Amino acid sequence: MGLIQAVVGAIGGTLADQWLDFYTVPAGIAPTTAITAAVPSGQNAGRGANTSGSDGVISNGSKILVPEGYGLILMQDGAITGFAAEAGGYIWDSEAQDSQSIFAGNGIVSPLIKTSWERFKFGGRPSAQQRAFFVSLKELPNNRFGTQSEIYWDDAYMNAQVGAVTRGTYTLKIIDPILFVKNFVPATYLQPGTAFDFTDVNNDAATQLFNEVVGSLAQAFSIYTNDVTKRNRMNQIQSDSVGFGQSLAQAVETNYQWAGDRGLHIVKTAIIAIEYDEATRELLKNVQRADALSGSRGNANLQASVAQGMQSAGENAGAGGMFGMGMAAGSIGLGGLQQPVAGAAVPAAAAPAAPAAPATEAAPATAPADDPVAKLSKFKEMLDSGLITQADYDAAKAKALGL
Repeated sequence: MGLIQAVVGAIGGTLADQWLDFYTVPAGIAPTTAITAAVPSGQNAGRGANTSGSDGVISNGSKILVPEGYGLILMQDGAITGFAAEAGGYIWDSEAQDSQSIFAGNGIVSPLIKTSWERFKFGGRPSAQQRAFFVSLKELPNNRFGTQSEIYWDDAYMNAQVGAVTRGTYTLKIIDPILFVKNFVPATYLQPGTAFDFTDVNNDAATQLFNEVVGSLAQAFSIYTNDVTKRNRMNQIQSDSVGFGQSLAQAVETNYQWAGDRGLHIVKTAIIAIEYDEATRELLKNVQRADALSGSRGNANLQASVAQGMQSAGENAGAGGMFGMGMAAGSIGLGGLQQPVAGAAVPAAAAPAAPAAPATEAAPATAPADDPVAKLSKFKEMLDSGLITQADYDAAKAKALGL
């Protein structure tokens, strides 16, 4: 009992003109502020001028303006006596029969708030005097994370363990203000003239959150890169603020139960830098080479590579024979390669007359057994002919490239 809803929605100039004496959020509140005491805006200095008061105490008949993006929490002796998440104007009256304790709104947080209210609601009748606080329901930006040394995780796409040093920021949202205040905010911040800010370096509670996020980063990277339904790659993280934010939120919730115990949720991330260790950088190069040899683009690359190799071999052998064949291979592709004939005829002037020896059968030229280009060329032809599957080709490609 206590809150009477006077108006819903618009709380601008008209209502403020009618209510020359009311409580609201402090002027110039920082966008990273999570919770702050309500301050009076009194008629003694004109509308909106007297917002420097810090008592935060309301009594029967006090008027309160709740801006968009904020929730109002009323407290008595450390217990929550009232809550309002709907923007608008309210009047506090502990004796009014038509007053209510909670206005949860119809938003996505409404079921959570109602559940927490039933769990923590005030047991008796609230007194005429209450302390009023505003909790931000917006995304709170600029929460930083970073690692001083490499973190390691298993990467499904590269089929290996990878490591990196990383740093970035994330946005945080209070999805259950009642749970947040009851279970997480230290009592020192539930006093007049104070503000709970997650970016405050002297805020030990915020420092604890930083440490928990850093402790969850390796698991978050693993969740992101090992999701078989999304086929995420490591180099997508920096451009996927929402996707990696979901992976980080999942890891943090698994390890520390932010949503269930504290009413907090990570929404988005911004990776400022990822510095891979030397082994991971080399592995990335190999994967990029393998990617270049896959699909239709890989077929063209293979043909060009084989033709270039044959041409180089011909140039090294001299102007005859192999050079001409290499040029021919480069112009007609793999399918038109002709095999060289072993043994050239000896000119008549350079040898004594003798019965002609029977012609020997031409031996086909073969590529070295360990030539990966030749191997992949054959496997690609088999794939295009339907003799093997894409999975067979991918396995053969990985083996040939030593991945």
